[in-house]
Amino acid sequence: MQITSTVVTLTVEDVTTSAAFLQRHFGYTELMSADGFVSLGHPGGGVNVVYLRRGLEVLPEDQRHRTADGVILAFTVEDIAGEEERLRGEGVAITLPLREEPWGEKLFQVTDPNGVVVELVEWADR
Repeated sequence: MQITSTVVTLTVEDVTTSAAFLQRHFGYTELMSADGFVSLGHPGGGVNVVYLRRGLEVLPEDQRHRTADGVILAFTVEDIAGEEERLRGEGVAITLPLREEPWGEKLFQVTDPNGVVVELVEWADR
């Protein structure tokens, strides 16, 4: 198998607000959209993100009303302290403050308007 790209698809109440959050604060751009659907890509590569509106009829019936609850969308970054400062300056609430785990991972979290947790991660120098 040859994987050519990776996409995470998240079901949310309001695709527009989640898409705008990633566009404004994380540099994603809209690749395509339709009623209840937005596909986003990042110019730096990495994972693409698709938002689907909860209840959308194209989803299988057993998935239509599920949301992205419990999912953490994690991005590995450089200068994590600078990213936290930037996001605070943009008015984004930090929902888990910057911390360093014993295994060498620095991280903090923010939450988008639909409750999707976005975690920024940097590996500490050892």
